[in-house]
Amino acid sequence: MAKLFDHITKELQEFIAAQHLFFVASAPLSPDGHVNMSPKGLDCFRILSPHQVAYLDLTGSGNETSAHLQENGRITLMFCAFEGAPLILRLYGKGETILPSSPNWDSFYSLFPPIPGTRQIIVADIDRVQTSCGLGVPLYEYQGQRQALVDWAEKKGVQGVNDYRKQKNVVSIDGLSTPLSKLF
Repeated sequence: MAKLFDHITKELQEFIAAQHLFFVASAPLSPDGHVNMSPKGLDCFRILSPHQVAYLDLTGSGNETSAHLQENGRITLMFCAFEGAPLILRLYGKGETILPSSPNWDSFYSLFPPIPGTRQIIVADIDRVQTSCGLGVPLYEYQGQRQALVDWAEKKGVQGVNDYRKQKNVVSIDGLSTPLSKLF
């Protein structure tokens, strides 16, 4: 059943690389605040070391993870096997948001393909790695990545995406400011 690891092993790195989808969870400190969980796709996840990961975060309708990380740093990433042998992998840690204006942006951004609509990079230092059986996760056949978000960003253009971020991405649903709020 559940197994704990003190780092992301080679085998777990291979498992992560084979997944087409992962989930990101975060929460504010307030007991009345909303827990957020977001699915992520495209070629946007990187393992930086056995204790550090990063993902390219694209513009979306909210920016909850970034607000939560600014407030308390807590983050959980989850991978599920939807094909092949069953497995669930959770990476627990502390994260931070890297904006394009950050001094270390280029060193992180160079690890990813350029994707229109890129908003920020989330970097997480992992302090707990846990697997569980995944026997209840259904089997799904992968058909491909959706291009709708990329197409949306290309159609909006750089200024249109920035205007959208200013309107939708500077405050969380619980009223927490995001790092992007400092840019507008």
